[in-house]
Amino acid sequence: MDRAGWQRLGYTALSSIAAVAIAFVLGGLLLQFTGHNALSVYGQMFDYGTQSTQLLDAAKRAGPLILSGCAVAIGFKMNLFNIGVEGQYRVAMLAAAVIGSSLVLPGPLQILLILVVAMVFGAGWAWIPAVLKVRRGVNEVISTIMLNAIAVGLTAFLYNTYFRFEKVDSTGRTSLDVKTEPLPENGWIGSMISTGNGSLSWYFVLAVVVAFLVWLLLFRTTFGFQLRSSGLNPVAAQTAGIDSRKMIVRSMMISGAIAGLVGMQALMVDEHSYRPGLATGLGFTGIAVALLGRNHPGGIVVAALLFGFLQASSGILQIQDVPKSIVDIIQGVVVLTVVVVNGLVGRWLDKRTARGTSKALDTGKVLT
Repeated sequence: MDRAGWQRLGYTALSSIAAVAIAFVLGGLLLQFTGHNALSVYGQMFDYGTQSTQLLDAAKRAGPLILSGCAVAIGFKMNLFNIGVEGQYRVAMLAAAVIGSSLVLPGPLQILLILVVAMVFGAGWAWIPAVLKVRRGVNEVISTIMLNAIAVGLTAFLYNTYFRFEKVDSTGRTSLDVKTEPLPENGWIGSMISTGNGSLSWYFVLAVVVAFLVWLLLFRTTFGFQLRSSGLNPVAAQTAGIDSRKMIVRSMMISGAIAGLVGMQALMVDEHSYRPGLATGLGFTGIAVALLGRNHPGGIVVAALLFGFLQASSGILQIQDVPKSIVDIIQGVVVLTVVVVNGLVGRWLDKRTARGTSKALDTGKVLT
């Protein structure tokens, strides 16, 4: 990377840090207006969140957000707004839970089977809006929103039809159990770190490895160059021989495949079966994570850890009679300030580059 590239990266990182700082200031003002001491609340959140148990919890919460953010970012790089991560991972979770509990393979092959099934169904669900866009010109925002609603309705229908079982408890009473059959134990993802009060599974490592592979794909392969070129300037990319229609389908399917892994922590680490209401909202939070991380895998990992820390440290708020929703407000404000601040910084950088180019041309310097 040349000097100009490093400068742009530095300004981008500083603008994101400034946006987070502004969000915390606005959140502090909100706390003050509602009768709470902002500095005291933030101090207690920091003290509570930096305990070893909460740090493990923050990393655990960050795992799905890393994958969700990467899935969204691949769409953004292709100039596609994939809002459908929520529906893609829900369909993938259901398929992985059903197939994973029906087919039993030896040893770690069971884990591989479940992950592959999740990626295939996630990619398949994302293939629908991609084909609608390239063949019928349907905007992917509309189609992915509709597919989210269809995914929610479809999974609810399947639960009510096929996954309602009566169970008998120790007292002999019967009750209704609405969930898929449990996965076999060799399909569970185990703990990497385990203490008396908390644990962190190998799923977090999987998320970081996927983020690294996404970085390799986007910035170190010809396919990644073609994808980013098509996203920045589709006309120029097509003139250079890049088929933008194929790139749309491929990028959406890769995005969907990664989205399919988002719910695997809930399925393979926590619950081992899929039930209604399990792991919801991760797709929408992933959009915020991708925006804060500027669609770069490294930035997404940092942003996901920040969001995980905020969520883990918010547990102390209830004890202090502060609504936990203040954390959701801060996360929302972070997204807004990131969009605004990065937009302003981007325009300033473009003008700065234009002035530098004009000056170089006026003085007759050779541009490199």
